[in-house]
Amino acid sequence: MATAEHSLKRVAWQKIKTYVLEDCRTEGEWRILILDHYTTKLLSSCCKMSNLMAEGISVVEDLHKSREPVPDSKAIYFITPTEKSVSALINDFKRKHSYKYKAAYIYFTDYCPDNLFSQLKTTCTKAIKRCKEVNISFLAYESKVFTFDIPDAFHSIYSPTSKDKVTTLEMVADKIVTLCATLDENPGVRYRKERGNDYRATENNAEYLANMVEEKLAEHYKLDQQYNVKGKTQSQLLIVDRGFDPVSTILHELTFQAMAYDLVPIENNIYRYQIKDETAMKEALLDEDDELWVKLRHLHIAEVSEKIPKLVKELSKSHQTTEGKVTLSSLSQMMKKLPHYRKQKTKQTVHLNLAEDCMGRFRGTIEKLCKAEQDLAMGTDAQQQKIKDPMRIILPILLDRSVGSYDKLRIILLYIFHMNGTTEENLRKLIQHGKVMEYCDTIGNWIFLDVPIFSADSQHRKLSRKDRSDEESYQLSRWTPFIKDVMEDSIANKLNSVEWPHCSGCSSAWNGSGAVSARQGNKSNLQDERRAVKLIIFIIGGVTYSEMRCAYEVSQSTAKHCEVIVGSTHILTPTRLLDDLQKLNK
Repeated sequence: MATAEHSLKRVAWQKIKTYVLEDCRTEGEWRILILDHYTTKLLSSCCKMSNLMAEGISVVEDLHKSREPVPDSKAIYFITPTEKSVSALINDFKRKHSYKYKAAYIYFTDYCPDNLFSQLKTTCTKAIKRCKEVNISFLAYESKVFTFDIPDAFHSIYSPTSKDKVTTLEMVADKIVTLCATLDENPGVRYRKERGNDYRATENNAEYLANMVEEKLAEHYKLDQQYNVKGKTQSQLLIVDRGFDPVSTILHELTFQAMAYDLVPIENNIYRYQIKDETAMKEALLDEDDELWVKLRHLHIAEVSEKIPKLVKELSKSHQTTEGKVTLSSLSQMMKKLPHYRKQKTKQTVHLNLAEDCMGRFRGTIEKLCKAEQDLAMGTDAQQQKIKDPMRIILPILLDRSVGSYDKLRIILLYIFHMNGTTEENLRKLIQHGKVMEYCDTIGNWIFLDVPIFSADSQHRKLSRKDRSDEESYQLSRWTPFIKDVMEDSIANKLNSVEWPHCSGCSSAWNGSGAVSARQGNKSNLQDERRAVKLIIFIIGGVTYSEMRCAYEVSQSTAKHCEVIVGSTHILTPTRLLDDLQKLNK
């Protein structure tokens, strides 16, 4: 299978395969699989149609679209336990004499509320042969990244006008529990304690969510495994609020994936491009089945273009048969490899185009911005001299007509974060200079994320940074997201327990170096590799591509003892975040 080496994707697929597809399988029988909007995304994040066919699935249907009845086939319903999905299911078996399918095998992504369950019981018991809760309600976005794909959660959690914050946090907690259950972990839960601002806008979301997750985990493992309660495993789950590192959300990043998603219009991971001298637009999917993308995505843009041809050669070599005497069979093998080689050449074109697209936009105004942004973020210039007059850095940018409004907003915000808040009068001047009057709310609304905008409100102590000056870096990429410090400190057992309290009275025996505890509880047969201890990080309100990259870097540097997995309600780009902030007080 294409995702064999992608851990989160593999684990998710294994669970669906075991608990859904194999659960009701009869040898030699073809079945119909019915999905709703969320489970369609969930499945396509971890498997392909060929994997489903191998499991005896002949057709995949959309629950909410009109479908032809197939009365002699079994139907597997893999759906979310929502009012909408349950009533669509009931609709298929309303009339006894005109059932859409021979029988229904129902698998819910997580806990089905009692009222929906009794609706099912009273309306179509005869048609239902099986009804189970599978406990998997997250999308494996990448091998070390998960998302719940609920971008609206940002407004629900942070907006002062929101009425459904608690409901949203509860839904998020349920989804986090299904992630832990799928990984077969009952981790120690910690959260980052907010110090400072007394805006009750964010009544410490991280603490609230962490306590809820702790409770739901205990509940889940009590009900699960035939009442054989699973003790805490060695893994840890850290929960942080988006406001803890505002800088990483709006800086221009120059590593390939982060830069591409910031500067190039990529939707649903599909990159559209045009080849020179051709009129038709081409499309390419950027995902982990593309080995070249996996090797390139975290590299600095300066290395990407020169690496592409070398990597294509390497990949083609690794797929070639050993050279030897040319026999008929080796010739036919070579012929079979040709399409693969062609595919590699196509990938090369895709990534060269994408790199050129990024560089084209960079050479415009972005290059000018990057130096200023890095100086403000770091508080020092490339020679490590302290920035004495940040105003001199940002004024030329605000007065430059070739710089777009969102780029001006980003530089104003970085100035404010650098200063730890500014005066109302100063902010008014900055907004006038930049001619970004219509975006006042985008700046002001950061207070709902507990980020000080005015110095009068700022009781925040700025977070202290790890000194990384001895690490190799490009002048325009000196900033490292805070989350990387947190990951490294957590693995080294150096997190301050006042700033990072444990939820339950007792902390789980955390040993990030990877010795596996004997108290691991019941091992699930889904996972054969239990060597790595897991550090799961959940960021409320969106995760950035640069923070995703940190999970891979830190996992790699711990020599596979500890696997870092990062996730959030949704994936952020700077533009998306600024759009969301603009609407926050509406």
